[in-house]
Amino acid sequence: MQASTFGSIREKLVFGVKVQQQRRVLGFGDFRRTSLCMTDKATVLTSAMGAKLARPGIGFDGISMNSLKPRSLRAQASAADGDMENLVPPTPQVKSSGTVLPYVGVACLGAILFGYHLGVVNGALEYLSKDLGIAENVGLKGMSDISVWWVVSTLLAGATVGSFTGGTLADKFGRARTFQLDAIPLTIGVFLCATAQSVEQMIIGRLLAGIGIGISSAIVPLYISEISPTEIRGALGSVNQLFICLGILGALVAGLPLSANPLWWRTMFGIAIVPSVLLALGMAVSPESPRWLLQQGKTSQAEKVIKTLYGKERVTEVMHDLTSASHGSTEPEAGWFDLFSSRYWKVVSVGAAIFLFQQLAGINAVVYYSTSVFRSAGITSDVAASALVGAANVFGTAVASSLMDRQGRKNLLLISFGGMAASMLLLALSFTWSVLAPYSGTLAVAGTVLYVLSFSLGAGPVPALLLPEIFASRIRAKAVSLSLGMHWISNFVIGLYFLRFVTKFGISSVYLGFSAVCLLAVLYIAGNVVETKGRSLEDIERALSVPT
Repeated sequence: MQASTFGSIREKLVFGVKVQQQRRVLGFGDFRRTSLCMTDKATVLTSAMGAKLARPGIGFDGISMNSLKPRSLRAQASAADGDMENLVPPTPQVKSSGTVLPYVGVACLGAILFGYHLGVVNGALEYLSKDLGIAENVGLKGMSDISVWWVVSTLLAGATVGSFTGGTLADKFGRARTFQLDAIPLTIGVFLCATAQSVEQMIIGRLLAGIGIGISSAIVPLYISEISPTEIRGALGSVNQLFICLGILGALVAGLPLSANPLWWRTMFGIAIVPSVLLALGMAVSPESPRWLLQQGKTSQAEKVIKTLYGKERVTEVMHDLTSASHGSTEPEAGWFDLFSSRYWKVVSVGAAIFLFQQLAGINAVVYYSTSVFRSAGITSDVAASALVGAANVFGTAVASSLMDRQGRKNLLLISFGGMAASMLLLALSFTWSVLAPYSGTLAVAGTVLYVLSFSLGAGPVPALLLPEIFASRIRAKAVSLSLGMHWISNFVIGLYFLRFVTKFGISSVYLGFSAVCLLAVLYIAGNVVETKGRSLEDIERALSVPT
């Protein structure tokens, strides 16, 4: 609930911004907040339902997190006068006649391919291994075969390269053109996998497909965040994760005919050509980010795109906000080394840390062991077990999408990691406590489903949505790429060492370790993550910027 009362109001200037300090009563206690009020009309919200935003203009000094305090990332006024803990949403604007959903849908083809390529090898591995002569029997023993390991792992290695490449391409060629370029490795990689006659060809195909999904993982959330209306940016941003889940489920469904037709694995890989081609064609008619266009000095094109996305009645308002944001800046695009400067490092480290916590929280371990857990409860069908886990993931993500713009990103992250910690503890206890032995199977299944639901409520969809919001326009594309690179690197390392840790310490101890990581994530998020719901990207950047 968000019932609130207001007491005395004071004003002072913070970073050249007039701050209105208010005392609010939220729920069970009193918290000190501030609300940003710009003295210029540039504070008007730049988004409305069905409209698309664009890339922010140059001109801000970036996001400074030097004033980090417990419970949030804050813009500091002074110790005596209080501080800003959250960015309080301004009053929403009237809806416009523009449209954004079709273009978000086109971008999400990249998310579908992301999920599909992650999931397709699980069902096809045994059959392609036999067909290509890699292993006679793939299982835990077969997985030790180096060729099989390369087939599985090169996708992650390629994705790491692609995630770092995506930011540079997006800054140089624009978001829409980068999507089209991304379709090249996606299409060629799929073709090589589907027609592979040797393990070397399969590995090259997986590497190219990995580069493609790595680029997609960076630019899909970036593009969506820059074109979505402020009041539904959270819902549309979380659609990215929803389509990733649907892609994984699609790979599961695509593998159903395998038992009757062992050569079906080639068709499973070949199917992915369709969304790859549709992505390239769809982006040919999709608008470029107005923010990127304005940053390149293409003002007339930016106005035309804004008219398409927001409607003609919003062109003046949106252009005013974007040009006010970029007014007076002569700074070039940030280089990679700028991300590690004192000016940006703290906010960049937050982005990298969130993705690191996401992977170290154990999602891949839970999915990996889900079939064994379900068998212990009497569910012998691997397909049924995978379908149940996938359905829980899709359901939770759909719920998160509906709550994102009401509950906020930070709250969902805290709830998510808290639920994951409790679920991991339940899983660990179900394997170790003898008193729970008669119910261990049921408890393990409950813990698995609860964990996946908790993950999909926040830890899954929020990071890719939140980071483009908190990164300054000058570093946004590269900072998102760097954070996604952390995602892929940690994913790769965990996959490499997970079974070794299980063998040495036991699955219960590993689960307890994951639970501890989730609790650390709760503490870190509570102290370092800012709430961004209801604010335009320009408002967020203004609030978190300080002069240099």
